[in-house]
Amino acid sequence: MKTIHDPSGRKFSPTFLWLVPTFILCGIFIIASVPRVEAQGKEQDSHHYMNFLQTVFDFIQNHYVEEVDSKAIYEGALKGMFGALGDPYSVFLQESEMADLSENVIQGTYGGVGLYISKPVSEKPDGKPPYVEVASPIEDTPGWRAGLKPGDLIKEINGESTDVLTMDEVLARLKGPPGVEIKLLIHRGKNLEFPVSLVREVIEVPTVKQAMIEDVAYLKLISFNALTVERTRAAIENFQTQGYKSLVLDLRNNYGGLLQSAVGIGDFFLDGGVIVSVKSRIPMENTIFNARRSTLVPANIPVVVLINRGSASASEIVAGALKDRGRAYLVGEKSFGKGSVQQVYPLDKAGFKITTARYFTPSDVNIDKIGIPPDQEVLFPEFTDEDSELFSALIAANKIPAFVEENPEAAADVVDRFIRELYREYPIDLSLLRRLVRDEQNRTVIVPVYDLEYDVQLQEAVKILRGGTYNALMRTTKTLKVLQEEAEKLEENALAS
Repeated sequence: MKTIHDPSGRKFSPTFLWLVPTFILCGIFIIASVPRVEAQGKEQDSHHYMNFLQTVFDFIQNHYVEEVDSKAIYEGALKGMFGALGDPYSVFLQESEMADLSENVIQGTYGGVGLYISKPVSEKPDGKPPYVEVASPIEDTPGWRAGLKPGDLIKEINGESTDVLTMDEVLARLKGPPGVEIKLLIHRGKNLEFPVSLVREVIEVPTVKQAMIEDVAYLKLISFNALTVERTRAAIENFQTQGYKSLVLDLRNNYGGLLQSAVGIGDFFLDGGVIVSVKSRIPMENTIFNARRSTLVPANIPVVVLINRGSASASEIVAGALKDRGRAYLVGEKSFGKGSVQQVYPLDKAGFKITTARYFTPSDVNIDKIGIPPDQEVLFPEFTDEDSELFSALIAANKIPAFVEENPEAAADVVDRFIRELYREYPIDLSLLRRLVRDEQNRTVIVPVYDLEYDVQLQEAVKILRGGTYNALMRTTKTLKVLQEEAEKLEENALAS
């Protein structure tokens, strides 16, 4: 098994780049062709079935009632081939999917105007056309500097109405080579419409958010791309200048990214030893990633990691490493459970990814389909069946959006009075009502880095770090291996009884 040291400082070969995008731990290898199957029997079977495929392909080309697109048949065959594996992580990647993978995960940058957008797939319930909506502008980008706000509707792009465009078509018009002017027609509020001209720039995909909660450093990692390690280093160095005493590492809803980035983040907290290992059915491809003999975050800085069911792959690597090595206390809910490894192979401009291995935490366990349990579970209130019916009625009444639109800068007492009025008509848990109102308010403003008033998981993390219980709690934590062994014994005892 190969052992890799000094992950943060090491220059990885461009032909050996490990990835963990969207619930996927991937390795990308730039190759000319897929390796041949060596076993003679399997090779003969492969030739036999390939001849069948070629025969059917030729027959369709020559005899189908209409002329067909060879590329469409080829891509359809590849999709079916990977679908037959029954593995959601082994799939054919179309050109746009390969391009997105390269931009968002590998490069961390793209040419565009710097807007997070959404688009309904059909006409809205209120009968309004499904225009593109600005979810949030990215700070210091053309869209942000032009004053675009969350909730703004993009009615036209270069004179073309967005209600008839698909999301892919919208992105194709907004993204592209830097230096190109894009003309938008913006609708804001009830009646305001105005044109905006933006010039595309190189946009950095946001990956790190940071803030101080008094002397507690708050570090949120959105994803793990090529820029995450350096942006995180800069954030921690900034915390040092502000005299931070403890740190919250927020990995909630972090779907993954580059394995090198996950290893680099783990390296900031661990003084030597294993961060993660990757095991294949081919022994020579097994790899151990070790931390350097130094840290950026000193051992005397208490660390709480926030995880939830949206924490997957690379974020689980970091959370699992810090938990198994006794470096952090985990708060929140069980993580997603994505512990398999894929390789991505390019096929011209398209490509495919295929599962080839699994990763293991420092205590040598794989969490695939199991997830990582928090040391302390903290859950947000959830809707009961009765609440769900009331919620549906509340949404249909459109009362919360109407209130926020009419009171964009409502004072806290005004919001509280509105929530009490809502509760009399829709007796849903008050904390849920408050969160619904806050979510709607955040839809029309730049969302703050953290929301300590409503985020119960962050509240608990800060309470642990400030309350003097951290060291005692850390003495009660168990490695993932111990937890899995205990779970197996409980299952055995239940079956025996």
